[in-house]
Amino acid sequence: MKEILAIIRPNKISKTKDVLDALGYPAMTAIGVFGRGKQKAILGEVNLKNSDSKLREECGDMEYVPKRLISLVVPDEDVQLIVEAIMKVNCTGKIGDGKIFICPIIDSVRVRNKDQGIEAIL
Repeated sequence: MKEILAIIRPNKISKTKDVLDALGYPAMTAIGVFGRGKQKAILGEVNLKNSDSKLREECGDMEYVPKRLISLVVPDEDVQLIVEAIMKVNCTGKIGDGKIFICPIIDSVRVRNKDQGIEAIL
């Protein structure tokens, strides 16, 4: 099993969720996050309530850029399929498209009925 962590643009979360659902992976965790990389702003993609932050966005500079972090655990044999699907949906060819991290998972346990391993995630 592997955990796939993907940091994506906020405006791509719905389409990403729909594609993962169509592939048979409706279960995921999505969290709003802020971070920094080479991208300095998201012009025209988000509306920030704070006027100072809005001014920095219009000028092309933000202290932290809002993103969405999605996490899902999948069987080893489906990792490449899921990663390629996330990449296809989220690639605009511009700085800020995101990052994907793949981490090993030793075990999993479903709290409700104590299923373990792959049975706990499917």
